[in-house]
Amino acid sequence: MALQELPWIDEARKHLGLAEIPGKQHNKIIINWLIALGAWWRDDETPWCSTFVAHCCRTAGRDLPKHWYRAKGWLETGTRLSKPAYGCIVVFERQGGGHVGFVIGITKDGCLIVIGGNQGNRVSIAKFSRDRVIAYLWPNKGGKPAYPVAERYVLPVLSASGQVSRNEA
Repeated sequence: MALQELPWIDEARKHLGLAEIPGKQHNKIIINWLIALGAWWRDDETPWCSTFVAHCCRTAGRDLPKHWYRAKGWLETGTRLSKPAYGCIVVFERQGGGHVGFVIGITKDGCLIVIGGNQGNRVSIAKFSRDRVIAYLWPNKGGKPAYPVAERYVLPVLSASGQVSRNEA
């Protein structure tokens, strides 16, 4: 039996290709996410990977951390997993901060395939080395721990062109 798509991944995929607008103009969709989430800023120049994850989780009725606007803020919520599962939140280390997205697959050579915001200044699917991973988390619901079903730990093997992402700033 095929697994149903996760609502937060379904929402993430709807926005593939959505890009920030350099300069004084800003992408209205990203600005609307910021407004809905209660942000005090209104631009798409501020790193927005965490805003994207927060939007997708909020839309799916999942819990957000207090500091949803920080990639490493996601370490404050969710159920920690010992390994990646399809649809889990993944928090990465990067120079000057962190990065956050959703795991949707793996390459033949073991890199993670992640859908996320502010990856090349847009919502995209990118390849990441596992050595940057800080944590894998499953989004909780209603303040209660949630867990992926066992089948979610079987990641689809995907081909990915391009370089391994090294800095998403």
